[in-house]
Amino acid sequence: MNKKTEKEMQNLVDKATAGDKEALETLVAGVQDLVFNLSLRMLGTFADAEDATQDILLKMITHLSSFRGESSFTTWVFRIAANHLKNYKKHMFARYPLSFEYYGDDIENGKIEDVPDLTQNVEKDILAEELKMSCTNVMLQCLDVESRCIFILGTMFQVDSRIAGDILDMTPENYRQRLSRVRKKMADFLGQYCGEYGSGRCKCKERVNYAIQSHRLNPQQLDYMTADVIPIQTIMNVKNAMEEIDDLSQDFSFCKPYKSPERTKGLIQEFLDSTQLSVIQKS
Repeated sequence: MNKKTEKEMQNLVDKATAGDKEALETLVAGVQDLVFNLSLRMLGTFADAEDATQDILLKMITHLSSFRGESSFTTWVFRIAANHLKNYKKHMFARYPLSFEYYGDDIENGKIEDVPDLTQNVEKDILAEELKMSCTNVMLQCLDVESRCIFILGTMFQVDSRIAGDILDMTPENYRQRLSRVRKKMADFLGQYCGEYGSGRCKCKERVNYAIQSHRLNPQQLDYMTADVIPIQTIMNVKNAMEEIDDLSQDFSFCKPYKSPERTKGLIQEFLDSTQLSVIQKS
């Protein structure tokens, strides 16, 4: 979605709630990549992010008539998504939580040299890149759910502290303080353990076979390497405010944005094409 004024956005919402399918499709198309990327970082896997994205977009559609324009439309969607994801219990890491201690111990003590070649004729450089993208995303799961949301909003989406505070129901000052602490925590861990982004001993290429053996990497299902990467500015264009962030954010360049999968788009389109569309006028 190109940048639109709040008046234009409100006009789209009004048309959509009045039954204009094209207006509704425009609203959904404008935020679905944003919702998918927030879901991916919050939940850690493509499969869980796809499921959550569908849930969030359907929730957005069915609650559209409650949008009053008291905040920007994107802020309203962020709030729906953040609240949904903070309480989402169906994803893998809700069942098998991670910690920095576990992650660090695995890096230090994993017997990577004892594992045979399991690459299944897939180039090791490709597998290493997949592992890097997956690993740094999964590492976010070591944070508690609110800290994770704060970090993602502040570092990947660079959301203004006033807006982020509104989304997360905290003061801008509290948000900035917590963002600073969680950034430092992430940077310290990367610096200590990660050889890709810091000075640690962990090198993705050396751990490929170990990751395959422990079912963290599947050579036949490379989600990150097969996903379409989109320019970060595309994500930035769907929000309305940014603020300067410190240089530490450059340590987190692994936060690439991706297009939402075609399967997710297809399922949402099926809903938009169905008779259930009338629910937005009745909610």
